[in-house]
Amino acid sequence: FNPVPEGLMRELSPDRPDKTESPYTVDAGHYQLEMDFANFTYDKTGGTTTKAWDVGDFNIKAGLLNNVDLQFVYDNYLNVHTEDSSGKSTTQSGFGDFTTRLKINLWGDDGGTTAFALLPYVKFPTATDNLGNGAVEGGVIFPLSVSLPHDFDLSLETAASYMKNDDDGGYHEEFIASASLDHQIIEKLSGFVEFFSNFTMQNRSSWVGTVDTGLEYLVTKNIQLDCDCYFGVTHAAPDFNPFAGITVRF
Repeated sequence: FNPVPEGLMRELSPDRPDKTESPYTVDAGHYQLEMDFANFTYDKTGGTTTKAWDVGDFNIKAGLLNNVDLQFVYDNYLNVHTEDSSGKSTTQSGFGDFTTRLKINLWGDDGGTTAFALLPYVKFPTATDNLGNGAVEGGVIFPLSVSLPHDFDLSLETAASYMKNDDDGGYHEEFIASASLDHQIIEKLSGFVEFFSNFTMQNRSSWVGTVDTGLEYLVTKNIQLDCDCYFGVTHAAPDFNPFAGITVRF
């Protein structure tokens, strides 16, 4: 109810486009929209090919306090086409799940060489046409940022989640570890490289590993565009996932 004056606002620091979350929060009294224009995923495993489009999925954030923001994440329109080795295909389309998150910065929001935050979240099963698993799931993310020499920025993340099993009504734990290195290329253009891994405790399931890269262009101090791609490096990961999006703070 008492917004931070524009001249005192922090630098724009969205959670996109890499998978490693940022520990920095939205300034109190301000809002931030992070959205994909279009997101395409391709995977071919065991003779089955999956092509999925996700259009307009977004994360809208509200700065509650100087170090706390509330986030609403929605997988907007989804279209998934699956074809097996015999040529039989199925198509699902509709809307995805809804997630609420609360980011609490413990230090570094207003300066320093490191920053750290807690990011608990809960996912609610709002997906249509069987595009979700119909379960409430949740967890907590621990993002850390470190400023390195020569204008390199290192982001690290660990996370623990409680997820529904694929084959029954039970739940299992999943653990995420990732690292992302970002650097300015020229003026307002930056780029990143990232390694992401997701380890699951579910029986007969393999870990997911991706190598990710992308470009970010700061149009103004409150608008950023990005164009990116994730590449699967393990059997359980999608083969590749290109996407483009925008961040707008107001």
